[in-house]
Amino acid sequence: MTKAAKKLRLLIADDHELVRHGIRVILTTHSGWKVVGEAIDGKEAVQMAQALQPDLAILDISMPNLDGLETTCKIVEVSGKTKVLILSMHESDQMVRRVLEAGARGYVLKSDLATNLVKAVKDVARGKIFLTPKVSEIVLKGFLKAETEPKQTENAGVQPTPREVEIIRLLAQGKANKEIAMALNIATRTVEARRAQIMLKLDLHSTAALVRYAIRTNIVEA
Repeated sequence: MTKAAKKLRLLIADDHELVRHGIRVILTTHSGWKVVGEAIDGKEAVQMAQALQPDLAILDISMPNLDGLETTCKIVEVSGKTKVLILSMHESDQMVRRVLEAGARGYVLKSDLATNLVKAVKDVARGKIFLTPKVSEIVLKGFLKAETEPKQTENAGVQPTPREVEIIRLLAQGKANKEIAMALNIATRTVEARRAQIMLKLDLHSTAALVRYAIRTNIVEA
């Protein structure tokens, strides 16, 4: 099977069977996608992610045993290639920020599943960040407000080198250390070291903070 013909492998996690069924129906209408697993709670989602190594996991924010945030953190740990898309009923800037801090790459309101799920999966799978349009405006207002307030993070006047900009761009696009190493023809350990140096240099304390920095400095587009 060629790389072009390879199907996008998806994992669904939601404790409501009807919701899982609805999501599966939407996803399976796309010929290039395949649902490889369905979990009924966060704990099972982590186990499936580790065993199946899907390309993308679609998680409900509210699940028993482990909620969506905890599940996201653990999936990122056990399956570095798996990108995470969160489903939620909450139109909250704070919740979106927490989701991104946890390592998720997308946020879709359950009320908008029918109209936004396919685009969200496509964008996240391509390394982009997806926010439901209703939420994007709230998040944008938060960014603009932060721009008018005194900066408490990021070292003022410190600029990344051209190579650091390349690494920041790839990290913000959701690339794993191994993928970055291959793209830049350097060792994975070198990427890990450079990533740590960049975070320290720019006074960034999470991947979400690095993504916000990349967007604000036009290294990547929102």
